[in-house]
Amino acid sequence: MYFDRKNLSTDELLFIYKKLLLPRLIEEKMLLLLRQGRVSKWFSGIGQEAIAVGCTLALQGDEWIMPLHRNLGVFSSRNMPLHKLFMQWQGNKDSYSKGRERSFHFGTKEHYICGMISHLGPQLAIADGVALAYKLKKENKVSLAFTGDGGTSEGDFHEALNVAAVWGLPVIFVIENNGYGLSTPVNEQYRCESLVERAKGYGMEGVRIDGNNILSVLDTIKGVRDYCIREQKPYLVECMTFRMRGHEEASGTKYVPAALFEEWGQRDPVANFENYLLQFDIANEQFIQQTRDEIKQLIDDEWKIAFAADEIKPDPAEELGDLYAPKLAIENKKFESKIFDSSVAISKVNTVTREGIRYIDAIKEGLHQSMQQHDNLVLMGQDIAEYGGAFKITEGFVNDFGKERVRNTPLCESAIVGSALGLSLEGFKSMMEMQFADFVTVGFNQIINNLAKIHYRWGQNADVVIRMPSGAGVGAGPFHSQSNEAWFVHTPGLKVVYPSTPFDAKGLIIAAINDPNPVIFFEHKALYRSVSGHVPEDYYEVEIGKAKHVQEGTDISIITYGSGVHWALEYAQLHNEISIDILDLRTLLPLDYDAIKAAVARTGKVLLLHEDTLIGGIGGEVSAWISEHCFQLLDAPIMRCASLDTPIPFNMELEKIFLAKTRLHDYVQRLIQY
Repeated sequence: MYFDRKNLSTDELLFIYKKLLLPRLIEEKMLLLLRQGRVSKWFSGIGQEAIAVGCTLALQGDEWIMPLHRNLGVFSSRNMPLHKLFMQWQGNKDSYSKGRERSFHFGTKEHYICGMISHLGPQLAIADGVALAYKLKKENKVSLAFTGDGGTSEGDFHEALNVAAVWGLPVIFVIENNGYGLSTPVNEQYRCESLVERAKGYGMEGVRIDGNNILSVLDTIKGVRDYCIREQKPYLVECMTFRMRGHEEASGTKYVPAALFEEWGQRDPVANFENYLLQFDIANEQFIQQTRDEIKQLIDDEWKIAFAADEIKPDPAEELGDLYAPKLAIENKKFESKIFDSSVAISKVNTVTREGIRYIDAIKEGLHQSMQQHDNLVLMGQDIAEYGGAFKITEGFVNDFGKERVRNTPLCESAIVGSALGLSLEGFKSMMEMQFADFVTVGFNQIINNLAKIHYRWGQNADVVIRMPSGAGVGAGPFHSQSNEAWFVHTPGLKVVYPSTPFDAKGLIIAAINDPNPVIFFEHKALYRSVSGHVPEDYYEVEIGKAKHVQEGTDISIITYGSGVHWALEYAQLHNEISIDILDLRTLLPLDYDAIKAAVARTGKVLLLHEDTLIGGIGGEVSAWISEHCFQLLDAPIMRCASLDTPIPFNMELEKIFLAKTRLHDYVQRLIQY
């Protein structure tokens, strides 16, 4: 193996050696502890250390890296306290994730490392978002994300590289090609001669290098970093390497031909660099041995601290308390945010209000005022710039705020959600518009496994709002009409809101953007231009997590949200012989249980109404909670009126019988007669 030191000094070469040796010796200790049963599952990076170490040393300490589970060298090279890293692997309370995550599935803002999730591909798009933040702030920085040869088969790989190329983002994508995705060889993963050939297809440059040569990796990444900053473009680097252990220790290596171990054993990154230092009198045997002894002693000392850590004392209140990031005061406010409750007569509020404001215009106004309030708010979505979005909510925004902050996106929902999270790492707020809520399925992984869990996992907030135009009533068929809010209510860490009126639509979109947590914001398409009402001119919030008592009644309580509120009001007007109490949930996660209990207490008879299908709908969860906590208040069984358990049909007549509204009268009559 040939090492080209170029202009590196002797001290720099010895420093690099120590950084390269550290993860190897940590791993050797880990394998010993694993055999002793003192640590659990382990993913070894032995044989691949030069890539992680070289990449990390080539970057500035405040540039974000998105590593995977064979990149111990990233963590050790960022000078993390080893005992805290070891505590992480043991699941200790004083680890980076408070015992909630395993091995390298964590991050730390202090060290500019964003933890992986098991799905591998989503990391790449987060690097896009970080690089976009650097670009918007005009900082000369890059982000770097790792993937493996297997990870390049993921759609997230394609999406992230395409977005980075289209937007001109300074991202370095590093492929660690070690020949296998667990046991699947590369000839069963792809057919191109080399993975770096894919770079041209995205309109970016790329290079294939020896990933076991620490100086080649370091020099290449330094040069690539300079290129990305100078040209404001991404770059793909394929590092050829080999893992000398199994995918994880339990899986073994029987599927790998013995000849490969012999071949790659001769290309060991640590041994070869040691030999180079000795051969050219950069170091002697005494220095090598002394360095090894010192590092081994450091590792042993740090493990003693880790093993002495207190056992975790589980506290459910703490677990629930860490689910959401706290809302902090907004610095440099342009104007104060008022908190309004739309159940209070607007005449009693000191504000200027207008009548006849449409639901769609209220959302637009809330977004526009939020863009004025937050210079760091970025809007993203398909066709949202000059075209103004599929429903014209952002029409004119690009003229007011520019294309840097109002960004058309390629058709790649997963990458844009990931980019939104990346923006959040650098202190930006973002709103992504799903053109239709139905399309969220192709971004589901990022929302469920990245956005929702990141604060609980390692204390990083995801300051992201995803707008979801949803619902039926417009004859749009099975893929443009779904009510899929229940999917997200089942996901701890998200907040889910669903306004039914213009007043609430404006106040909740502002509240969602001000909230540092991921908010899924549902807006019913059929209400956009069919519902109007009073809306204050002020920049105001409607509190997330608070339901609204819409109408007082004594006979039955209808608990609903979204279009169901209007169905209930319409029915009550047509049947004034029945005194109907109506509660609009407004926020579906977290639910306002106090308001639900009060609604039950007012009438003793409860009808849960929603446009979503019955099985697995939110009505089932609310019904279960009422049965468990309010049973003594009930005078009749809880009833649920929901849409048919079928996909949504296109034909308008079929759509009518699908919707819960057509069965509302029957359910009310059954309940009132009980």
